[in-house]
Amino acid sequence: MINILFTGNDASWDEYEPHLQAAFASLPFDVHLSRDIPADQVDYIVFGGEAPITDFAPFTRAKLVQRLWAGVEDIVGNETLTIPLARMVGGGLDQGMIEWVTGHVLRHHLGMDDHINGQDGVWRNDVTPPLAQHRPVTILGLGALGQACGQALAQLGFPVTGWSRSQKSVEGLTCVSGPDGFETALSSAQILILLLPKTPATENTLDENAIAKLPKGAVVINPGRGGLIDDQALLAALDQGQLSHATLDTFRVEPLPPEDPFWAHPKVTVTPHIASATRADLAAEVVAENIARGEAGKPFQHLVDRSAGY
Repeated sequence: MINILFTGNDASWDEYEPHLQAAFASLPFDVHLSRDIPADQVDYIVFGGEAPITDFAPFTRAKLVQRLWAGVEDIVGNETLTIPLARMVGGGLDQGMIEWVTGHVLRHHLGMDDHINGQDGVWRNDVTPPLAQHRPVTILGLGALGQACGQALAQLGFPVTGWSRSQKSVEGLTCVSGPDGFETALSSAQILILLLPKTPATENTLDENAIAKLPKGAVVINPGRGGLIDDQALLAALDQGQLSHATLDTFRVEPLPPEDPFWAHPKVTVTPHIASATRADLAAEVVAENIARGEAGKPFQHLVDRSAGY
């Protein structure tokens, strides 16, 4: 019997439990899934967030902590967590992010806000947007989500530059890396998308100096993490016209307080951290696959690099 501990609140348990049970039913061994298993009898931990575990030392038998989300910044630094940690890759996250990012890129590319917000009897046909091939897009972060979004946009005809800490090769994208590549990636970005993980090294990636390297009138789209942007520098750039708009899905404090200036700023669109979410049915299949690999002695998938923080 393989004992799997689920950690999370009542709502996440109600959402995930039936899908996990269904996925585990196909495994070639018996599984016991519960929210209440003695620590020294747990083989795997499915970590759903908002969980009470802060000390992993008692889980002496556990082989893996499997996160149900892509982000691991709230757990990766826990010194008691010495067993492998896997983040969620797939589980509907990639397709959801592709749809959200593509929708907002097209919205800004086509200037849709002028017509959606301008239903006042004025015939606004004085501006024709360029074709996608003439609208350079840059994505900061070429993890699974960055690559998926970049390739989707490239298939629509956008020239896409992707920047990452280490050099990567992604079909259909111009890939750059390092400090020089960072400046190159910013210099052409009429639309900039942030999909970096949250680590000490990525804090305020988009600061005053970085914003100044963007073409005047650029659009910033952030479905990554709130800490990637210097909020005050962003607001100043919007007020000064260096940026024409910012669509933000993630923030340093969530929910975003009602008094936050982002809510009322005419050049900011706030969405409530909905760019992408794990789908329980698809995520359960990813979890079951990793547990099956562990029991077969195969390497786990999507393991977190503790030194990099993601």
